[in-house]
Amino acid sequence: MSPISNIPKPKLACEIAADRVLAGRLNGSRMLEACAARELVPGIVVPDLVENNLRQRQAVSAAIESALSSVGVRSHDVIAIIPDASVRVMMLDFDTLPSDPEEALGVVRFRLKKSLPFDIEKAKVSFHAQKVKNEVKVVAAVGLASVIEDYEAAFRSAGFSPGVVLPSMLAALGAADGKRPTLVVKVDAHTTSIAILNEDQLQLFRTLENARGATITGEQLAEEVYPSIVFFQDTYHLNIERIYVAGLAEAASAAAALLSQTEAEVQELVDASQLSASADLASRGRMAGVVGALIS
Repeated sequence: MSPISNIPKPKLACEIAADRVLAGRLNGSRMLEACAARELVPGIVVPDLVENNLRQRQAVSAAIESALSSVGVRSHDVIAIIPDASVRVMMLDFDTLPSDPEEALGVVRFRLKKSLPFDIEKAKVSFHAQKVKNEVKVVAAVGLASVIEDYEAAFRSAGFSPGVVLPSMLAALGAADGKRPTLVVKVDAHTTSIAILNEDQLQLFRTLENARGATITGEQLAEEVYPSIVFFQDTYHLNIERIYVAGLAEAASAAAALLSQTEAEVQELVDASQLSASADLASRGRMAGVVGALIS
């Protein structure tokens, strides 16, 4: 995966999800001037940490090419967004971390070694480190190299260069304002991803299995999210003040259920004003990864 850093980013982003491919192109005013979605046949993409994810890579490449071509390609450089279930995101605390990037990466990889279901030597690791008081907080994204490279190969077969690769939820967080205690909940075909931000720092990250997909009810979603809310409140002695939701077929019921738990304001992570008129209502919630990756 690509380093989590401030390197110049492409103006195109494309997400491969279990059930569809989503693409968008950014304009100069920080909104998507074009976006597109292509449905995938069930079983073509099976997100997993260790198994082969792309069961029909050629079909996935065709969907990538079709979606990106329809948004008016001006470049072949693209931010590639892959399923959360294909990557492990972990938060680590260090007293210190070497200033040399390669040495720091070695230290991070060593800490990750015993927490993964595969050999760290066969993994790709990206991380972001931030000094907080007397500690160094690290957010690390780690995936099996063969899994990540298979996704990259699908983009290259479609004629595009995946210079930046991100898991979906980390990409989506680029659309969130995390200055105050904020819960972000993103639902896709097989998982529910949960993140809590405060003072622009990631303080909790979880990916849960979700067999209901986007049809999950507001009450069911609130029940899944509640333990993470309680953990945050007990750990940091703060209350959630804002909640963003993405990927739901019906966001209103989730808003009511989550509001009853937290009394926080609830809103969709991606607003209609951030998308072109070509985006239909059904696709809007699923575009959070693409939007966040491009506007962050």
